[in-house]
Order: sequence, then structure tokens, then C-alpha cells
Amino acid sequence: MDSTWFRRFGPTPEGRMRLVCFPHAGGAASSFLPLSRALGGRLDVLAVQYPGRQDRRREEPYGAITAHADALAEALEPLTGEPYALFGHSMGAVLAYETTRRLAAAGRPGPRRVFLSGRGAPSRLPNAHDRLGSDAEILAAVRGLGGTGHAVLDDPELLDMVMPALRADYGALGTYTWDGGPPLDSPVTAIVGDADPVVAIDEAAAWHDHTTGDFGLEILPGGHFYLDERTADVCEIITNGLLAAGSAA
Repeated sequence: MDSTWFRRFGPTPEGRMRLVCFPHAGGAASSFLPLSRALGGRLDVLAVQYPGRQDRRREEPYGAITAHADALAEALEPLTGEPYALFGHSMGAVLAYETTRRLAAAGRPGPRRVFLSGRGAPSRLPNAHDRLGSDAEILAAVRGLGGTGHAVLDDPELLDMVMPALRADYGALGTYTWDGGPPLDSPVTAIVGDADPVVAIDEAAAWHDHTTGDFGLEILPGGHFYLDERTADVCEIITNGLLAAGSAA
């Protein structure tokens, strides 16, 4: 396992399927600590650590989804010899989707299921929330979504540390366009909060068109970061989704 890219927050459970989690824009691997603990013993949870944050903060963050997905597919490829699933939230959903496409193009085994959370399908019109130019617009959006603690946003020193990653991530989302291509072979579960201000339920449902496999749509109470309050529900969706894929952990 590439220790540069992946973080594990507990002991390695023997014989359990691996779940690789992709954080949101500006997010870090630690955002999946609660989910990792809740799934402990049932799945081997790995969280992706993007460049430009936490212990990788001195590295240059990626400014394009395509380049970022290329690097993620390369890092993930050695892990595809054993059963695995992917979970991506918000920007992480885009990266999980694009990484899966690259692994398929390389002839690698695909994930048993891809969980795409808090993001509409890329075939829909560009999301205005992605088209943010100034730091002030980015910070206003982040505050509105609640994904980064206000203690960080209100502390000038901490803000200086997180802004490069936020700028790069929103820049990457702002220039991302879907280029068509074949749908995924892997089953997909889309998850969305019923009060998400930037992802409509029909946009999440449109992920159905991006897979030839089984598709499920799950709607949970909450906003864009519904999973912060609904960890147990997300765990149930993941485990049930893997059972549906014939891949019980």
C-alpha cells in the first residue's frame, strides 16, 4: 500500500473488503475518521490523503481533476488485485468516478461498488457552485456548506494553511467537464441529503445513466454534509450495497 496516498485509522481487519474513501474539496483523509471507526472490523477503510493538506501540506495540490484522477488511479492500481469498493463525497465523488474510469481503461478489476455522495452526475449542466473565482466566494461557499469548521476559517494562520488546497480544488472543479465515454461496469449507489443546497435529488439520480450495473439512490436527512450526522445510516447503506453486489464484508 502506498503510504503517501492512503491513511488507515485502525488495525487492519483480516479478510475484510477494502473501502477507499475520497474526501471533499478542501478536505483531508481525517474527514473519514468517524466513518472508519464506525465500520471498524467490517471493512478495511482507507482514506485518501490528497496533496496540499495535513501531512502533505508542503506538496502542490492538483489543479485539474484529470491529472488528479490519473495519479489516484496509479496509486490505487496495486490494490485492485483484491476486492475493493470506493466511496467519494462531493469533489471526492468526481474523483472516485474518474479514477474508476481510468482503472477500467487500464484493464484493472473494477470496484465491487462505487458510492457517490453529495454530487450530481457529470452529464448534467455544470454546477454554478463549482464556478467560484475569488477567495471571498470560495470562503462564503464553504461557510454555507459547513464542511470546514468555522474555527479554521476564522483563524488567519489556519486559513493560510487551508486556502491553497481550497483554491486548487475549486479551480479543478471549475474547469472539469465530462467528456462522455462508456458507463462504468461497477454498481453505483448515489447518496444525497434531502436539504443539500447545491445538489438536487434528480441530479444525484442521474448517476443511473453512468453505470451498466445495479444502481441505487439513497436520500438522507440533512444538507451537503449530511454524513457528519448520519454516520450510522451511511454505514448501513455501504454494507447493504456491498451485499447487493454479492460482496458481503
